[in-house]
Amino acid sequence: MVLKREEKERLVAELHEKFKEVRAVILTDFTGLDVAQLSRLRRQLQERGMEYRVVKNTLLRRASQKTALEALAEHFVGPNAIVLSYEDPVLPAKILVDFAKEEPELQIKAGFVEGRVLEPKDVKALATLPPREVLVGQMVGLLKAPLAMLVGVLQAPMRELVGVLEAIKEGKSE
Repeated sequence: MVLKREEKERLVAELHEKFKEVRAVILTDFTGLDVAQLSRLRRQLQERGMEYRVVKNTLLRRASQKTALEALAEHFVGPNAIVLSYEDPVLPAKILVDFAKEEPELQIKAGFVEGRVLEPKDVKALATLPPREVLVGQMVGLLKAPLAMLVGVLQAPMRELVGVLEAIKEGKSE
């Protein structure tokens, strides 16, 4: 499909704005996947609020200019499709890694999360992280543990005092 100049300019402007808003971008090489497989992947991502787009490298370079994603420009070679995630930076990695297990033709080329370029091994490691809610729960547990210990330490002298008073009381009653 050949895009006219105006369509290319509109696409670059649209992607440039999206690149300013995304929390995570993952580049993939889709060579070897058929239309049905790509549609299935696109649907899985769209159901969770993400986009999967095949974009020419020159358009990706232009759209990424003057955004943080300019750091990914060296990876804009060969066939590229991008995943854009606006909320959870971990979820697209999980979906892509799971999909690549079923369809090994899908190759993860690079990622960009929280201002940092990720190599394929880093994207795969990101996919192993527990969901955000679990991480928040673990963090709350870690923060709560020292407080519980402090309360126990502060209550110990009072318990000991009560024990001593009970012993004195029992000693006097005998």
